[in-house]
Amino acid sequence: MGIGNARPATPAEADGAGIAYTVVRPGGAGKTNSMTTTKTLRIVGIIPARLHSERLPGKVLRRLAGRAMLHHVYERARGCPLLDELVVATDAESVRDYCAQHGIPACMTSAAHRSGTERIHETMQEIPADVYLNLQADEPLLTAAHVQLLAEPFLAGNGFQVTTLKVALEAASAANPNIVKVVTDRSGRALYFSRAPIPHRRDPGAPAVYYKHLGLYGYRRAALEQYVRLAPAPLEQAERLEQLRFLENGIPILVSETTQDTIGVDTEEDFQAVRRLLESASS
Repeated sequence: MGIGNARPATPAEADGAGIAYTVVRPGGAGKTNSMTTTKTLRIVGIIPARLHSERLPGKVLRRLAGRAMLHHVYERARGCPLLDELVVATDAESVRDYCAQHGIPACMTSAAHRSGTERIHETMQEIPADVYLNLQADEPLLTAAHVQLLAEPFLAGNGFQVTTLKVALEAASAANPNIVKVVTDRSGRALYFSRAPIPHRRDPGAPAVYYKHLGLYGYRRAALEQYVRLAPAPLEQAERLEQLRFLENGIPILVSETTQDTIGVDTEEDFQAVRRLLESASS
């Protein structure tokens, strides 16, 4: 999360125009192979919306271009045809009331959850599915294409239990601890996530490519069940990154690359940056 190289999505991108039921598989020599497949998995998008966040309380209901932040996430995400259901999961009656007033499906969850993943696990007990997508309520620049990228690997049947996204990051932004970086192997499997600049460039003249992690996830049901049974892990606690619990316990995460950056709203600076982008896009 945090400000990276974001640009506002065009209306076509935000509405999911042109998205087909096509799965892209990694190919040899850096190529990709595409195939059209029949969707057989039930995929549910969940927007965890905690009202009292630590750094910017109440952000999910703050207005951007006349709508609550979570409303933008909902409208953009529902443009993806791979979703069978989309619901907000919250711990606040004010969020539930807003959703009811605007026709957004919502459910109440415990205020004791430490992460959006735990909130999704609770919601999973009431909403059956094969795959659950974690679409953060503080990602108002999310697009339907992001949602599709999260879901596609499950349809491809590649065996991964968890998916997420990355986007290219300028070297000048890599030192910002509010931007989480990710490094992967050649097949897209996550090696590590960090607030530090990774890879570390020991030789200033050596080439280094940086990627920003976008805080959106897909999980198979079994991965969520396993996650909540595992204790918080040392690296997770040191970096304060919940996804490291999967890696520390040997659960691989597939990271797909997108060209569309977002701004995850963690600070007032983030909020104002998104506000300016949305206002410029609508003018």
